[in-house]
Amino acid sequence: MDLQTISLCMIVKNEEAIIGRCLDSVKDLVDEIVIVDTGSDDKTMEISKQYTDYVYPFEWKDDFSLARNYSFSKATKDFIFWLDADDVMLENDRKKFKELKERLNDSIDAVSMNYHLAFDDKNQVTHSLRRNRLVKRERKFKWIGAVHEYLEVYGNIVESDVNITHKSVKTEKTDRNLKIYESMMAKGIDFSPRDLYYYANECFEHRLYDKAIQSYMKFLESKRGWVEDCIATCGKLADIYLARGDHEKAVHYIVTSFEYDLPRADQCCRLGFIYLAQNQIEKAIFWYDLATRLNIDKIKQRGGLINYSCYTWLPHIQLCVCYDRLGEYLLAYEHNEKARSYDPDNAYAKYNKSYLEEKLRQMGGNHAD
Repeated sequence: MDLQTISLCMIVKNEEAIIGRCLDSVKDLVDEIVIVDTGSDDKTMEISKQYTDYVYPFEWKDDFSLARNYSFSKATKDFIFWLDADDVMLENDRKKFKELKERLNDSIDAVSMNYHLAFDDKNQVTHSLRRNRLVKRERKFKWIGAVHEYLEVYGNIVESDVNITHKSVKTEKTDRNLKIYESMMAKGIDFSPRDLYYYANECFEHRLYDKAIQSYMKFLESKRGWVEDCIATCGKLADIYLARGDHEKAVHYIVTSFEYDLPRADQCCRLGFIYLAQNQIEKAIFWYDLATRLNIDKIKQRGGLINYSCYTWLPHIQLCVCYDRLGEYLLAYEHNEKARSYDPDNAYAKYNKSYLEEKLRQMGGNHAD
């Protein structure tokens, strides 16, 4: 069987600082590189031409899907692989990608990959999700959505263990996406449920909370949103009401999230936080303990955003605080040790260890080394 060929398709703008890093990490894994530039005024196109002859200018029209679909139209190989300029493939994942390429066959329509979005100071993944990254060209799958676009795929979709690593160097927050949505609204364009959700997210990020609430509610009321986005919406609504000091509404939306699927650890931790702040320690313990018992692998299969801290060290640190308040120092110590097993250098866990060892010494208690 002949090896399947792959076109890498990217849309870029003013990425001179990072596009070489991205392309260096994948240039030998693909058979063709297609770069669509949406209006760079730096050396992005010049750098891109060092890697490929297929560099195309594209007039930006406030629509990411148009640009991505144009890039896909230029591909000529069996499969299309897409990345953003601030993505890279690390060495271990390069090996996995090579193995995946050897297994590709005509029966596969799309391949999803893990997308590692954020990292802690030890470079451990803190947030990730899954995205469809590799698609069969002849299926002519399309990108949908002017902003926060998604690739609509169907058929035989393979879940791979390849990871794409996001390494953004941009720290400034822009209102580009917010303005695109507002322009769409001014033109009378009807928002899809996905548009409502992402417009609400943009409003949330810009602290336009009343607009965010309105759009989140429209999204939920449509009953046509992706389950993971519905769960995330409940969390965002809870965060807004927490910021406003309305704990009753915050609890309402967290509990509402449980109607969509299995509880998520971040929602459980939100409830734990609320009850701990209210000194309702037993309730806080219940929710933090539940967070420690949830199976992160099952949640990963859903494809939504994963907050790793809530499935690992964070609820144990909070349980340590809860049991300390109850004077149950040995239980507090045990949970702190569990937190340290996930994150040995955690500053809170280090402090707690010293503090609790002294408490236990004073009480004449025993604890593990």
